[in-house]
Amino acid sequence: MAKKSAVERDQKRRRLVEKYETKRAELKAISKNEELPQEERFAARLKLAELPRNSSKTRVRNRCELTGRPRGVYRKLKLSRIGLRDMASNGQIPGMVKSSW
Repeated sequence: MAKKSAVERDQKRRRLVEKYETKRAELKAISKNEELPQEERFAARLKLAELPRNSSKTRVRNRCELTGRPRGVYRKLKLSRIGLRDMASNGQIPGMVKSSW
């Protein structure tokens, strides 16, 4: 199991990303629009910099839904390789059989 504080920190980041998603997208669109004057684009960049750093999508870490493990996570399943192996060997994933030779 991962540290509870690390999992909670990641959940907080996910909430912040969701909260500021539209505002961040609007400011980015303004700053990338080359038809606008340079001062307005720069002001949008400054406003973007004032937003919390944890509200950026790149700060969110993919974690295992079972254990909270941050590494070796399959995106599609939201499980770590270890959690996937445990569930497969217990027969909890339909169609998946643990190989043995």
